[in-house]
Amino acid sequence: MKKNWMLIVETIIVGLLVFIFTFTNAFSSLDYMARDSLYQLPRGINSDVKIIGIDERTLEKYGPIQTWSRQKYADLIKQLNQLEVSKPKIIAFDIQFSGQVDEKGDTAFAKACEESGNVIVVDQLIYDNRIVRDENGQMISPVTGTDEPYEELAKVTDVGFSNVAQDSDGVVRRIIPVEDGREMFSKVVYKKYCEISNEKEQKIPTDSSGRSIINYSGEPGDYEFISMADVLDGKIDSHAFKDSVIFVGAYAPGMQDNFKVPNGKSNQMYGVEIHANIFQSYLENRFAVNGNPIVFGLITALIAMLLHFLFRRIGVWKSAIIIIGTIVLEVIACVFLNEKGYTFSMIYMPLVCILSFIYALALHYVVERARKQKVLNAFKKYVAPQIVEEISKKGDFSIELGGQNRDIAVLFVDIRGFTTMSEALEPEKVVEILNEYLSLTTESIFKNMGTLDKFVGDATMAVFNSPFDLPDYEFKAVCAAMDIVKGGEELEKVLFERYGRSVGFGVGVHCGPAVVGNVGCDFRMDFTAIGDTVNTSARLEANAKKGQVLISDTLYERLKDRIEVNEIGQIPLKGKSNGVMVYEVTKVYREEV
Repeated sequence: MKKNWMLIVETIIVGLLVFIFTFTNAFSSLDYMARDSLYQLPRGINSDVKIIGIDERTLEKYGPIQTWSRQKYADLIKQLNQLEVSKPKIIAFDIQFSGQVDEKGDTAFAKACEESGNVIVVDQLIYDNRIVRDENGQMISPVTGTDEPYEELAKVTDVGFSNVAQDSDGVVRRIIPVEDGREMFSKVVYKKYCEISNEKEQKIPTDSSGRSIINYSGEPGDYEFISMADVLDGKIDSHAFKDSVIFVGAYAPGMQDNFKVPNGKSNQMYGVEIHANIFQSYLENRFAVNGNPIVFGLITALIAMLLHFLFRRIGVWKSAIIIIGTIVLEVIACVFLNEKGYTFSMIYMPLVCILSFIYALALHYVVERARKQKVLNAFKKYVAPQIVEEISKKGDFSIELGGQNRDIAVLFVDIRGFTTMSEALEPEKVVEILNEYLSLTTESIFKNMGTLDKFVGDATMAVFNSPFDLPDYEFKAVCAAMDIVKGGEELEKVLFERYGRSVGFGVGVHCGPAVVGNVGCDFRMDFTAIGDTVNTSARLEANAKKGQVLISDTLYERLKDRIEVNEIGQIPLKGKSNGVMVYEVTKVYREEV
């Protein structure tokens, strides 16, 4: 129940995080980067849109732009319109023509624009330095005025403001088509284009603050560019401009009319290129607005909650596949919605879900590690601790369920005189003595890397080479038996002084094939060994006298060069039709460490 409540709380927290982040766009810079890389892909520029740029070569030839007579622009219009059949549809100047420069040049330019009938120029909105909230609660700088073209020019041209909106990171992603009752330059160009082409003007989507997001068609430098100097020098065939929409503007870094754009990577885009992109978006009706963050936040929060619930319930690889699939589907959905005119903050659900996945993965690791540690601690009660530590380092915890044939050595040890002692002493003292002896047998078994199989009253059973492979297990079993007998002699003296009772050990050891594994049922299992090898070892122990270690002839043949024995002879063992040759071990030759 506690785990279920914890999972419910975690799931709710995940949903709240996704919703709050999406609603507030908490990491807007990161979200802008994600949207830019996904939405602002090259879509192909319109070949009828061309840029005549005031570039470095033009400035070198004619000097700084502020020193020019406006006769230059009049000459440019005449050069573009020199053949009626190859006239451009629109000539749009992204250049500020405020105030008088020289009367002759100003008049010539205004007259050229009037005769052309397709010229559009810009004015500039002037903003207050104060930041206020509009009727929708958006932070804005109010417009306090405009820097307009000189009167003679304004009368014969269409005018639109050239200001572009920059986001908090300085990138131009959106436009305000109409502000303070005035229309944006690119919108005016589009309206003029529709008028000349006799096409219906399409209405673009805007949000509650009147803004639209630009879906750029090209990257910096993608639109066809022609140097203004080349046009004025007559180096460009006028047929190249037939039915084109021409944007004229700054195309040199020193003119400080370049901006960061979402698809510019490390390059900035000149203002005249930005307006060309906006105009093409008008032509193709390819703008977007921010979708409702509450609706999208709720939808993505519910998805994130479901994913977190799954992460806690299913395996790591399934979770990884699901989270990858979900992110891919979200990307596809967001691209589709953007093409339909709606854009959303897409990063928060994947971000929180990845954190949720990492959390579930870490929790799974902690739980699994705790489970393995629990298994290790349990094994340490049966298997020599040094074996458990070695297995732990290797990470091999696998033990086959059911039976497995292995060649093992089996040791049985029993306390001689225990029954008589238990009848004469108080139960508490009997238990104390028994624990002393069982501690000795356990330590001796573990010291020689054996596995403690079970205690049966005052008897102990141990196996060697199970459940893990143990080198030289036959010799280790005999060494454990000798350690028990030797330790028993010391313990016997202590207990005789304390309780006045003398007891000792009888040990039997045999080796051979046996079936080892989990024996029992689903709800109660015992890992043990069964077979004739186990029975023979038990019979040997039953025949052993106090302080005696008896081994079979099979075991003796394997160890005869490393042990000293007294031949007992062939003795009958209960349950066996033939007798077994038995030896008493008197000494073992251990390697000096």
